[in-house]
Amino acid sequence: MTLSITSAPTNTTIWAEDQDLDHTSDSRCILDNEDWTYTVIPVYILVISVLGIVLNVFVLMVFCLHKKSCSTPEIYLSNLAAADLLLVSFLPFHAVSLSNRHNWTFGQAMCKVSYMSIIMNSFCSIYFLVLVSIDRFLALVHPLSYKRIRRSIFAKLGCLLVWILGFLFTLPALIYRELLQHNNRTLCSISNLSFTTKMTVSSVNSVFGFIIPVFIISFCTIKIIKALKNRLVHGVNAKKTDQKATTLILAVLLAFLICWVPFHLMRFLYLPHDAKIITECKTLRILYICGQICPYLAYFNSVLNPILYVVVGKNFRQKVKELFSQWNHERITTVSHTSTSTNLSRVVNHII
Repeated sequence: MTLSITSAPTNTTIWAEDQDLDHTSDSRCILDNEDWTYTVIPVYILVISVLGIVLNVFVLMVFCLHKKSCSTPEIYLSNLAAADLLLVSFLPFHAVSLSNRHNWTFGQAMCKVSYMSIIMNSFCSIYFLVLVSIDRFLALVHPLSYKRIRRSIFAKLGCLLVWILGFLFTLPALIYRELLQHNNRTLCSISNLSFTTKMTVSSVNSVFGFIIPVFIISFCTIKIIKALKNRLVHGVNAKKTDQKATTLILAVLLAFLICWVPFHLMRFLYLPHDAKIITECKTLRILYICGQICPYLAYFNSVLNPILYVVVGKNFRQKVKELFSQWNHERITTVSHTSTSTNLSRVVNHII
């Protein structure tokens, strides 16, 4: 059986919302023999799904149930955890589909919703990091000038705006993604899009979903590092809370870039294939393999973030300790109250 690069389908990759399934390609490259992608990757997806759900639920519980209100950076990080939870909750469907060689058995509604969750996570995650980068920039570089802007109400409004824009970016998947029959399989994919349309969608996603936010993040990060260095040179100590928060944010930013840069590079490398410029089988095979690996490296970021909160985030660890102490105190109080009531009841019964 001869399959093109898109016929071995790449519709599980995130950029598949910008591509169609090429039923007419005359490529003679046999790309459907990469059996490891149907055995190893589904197991990997399920592992990160379970870990991601448990860890991100834990993070949200700590932020939401702690007696103290969340700071501005914590509002952004809790929304980032919510976006990560949204992604990992739908990944098991893709694991099952991939193990069945891309055969989708969950219906058209879940086909649309699951890919919308992936796109929304990709967009919202990076813009929550943009917001938290701007917040750190204002806190360290302009601590007095923009103090009022850093209030929690503005942080919540910013997060709401990001969620709305994230939903708007999912509209192509909502409108165009559908179930297609191909080689006796039901595929969750997009078809009948012109190359111009695909180029436009891909370019818009790349510019607004990666290039612009990374530029903003890079600018803020450079300014933050310079501000911290200047304070050290001049013997001025930043607040410990600001230093701790900044360390955590820089770690989260670095992890995000490591996980997501390969994916976005693949998006650019895929454009020559869509334009039928790349036809060599060896190159197509490399593109196919990288197209299977890079998205799942990006997914791992949803597991890595909550781990960083615990390992790097001293404030977060303190919140966890305080929350468990609070729960333990409430449990002891409840047990003590129950024991006192029982003893009192016995005394009353004895007197009567």
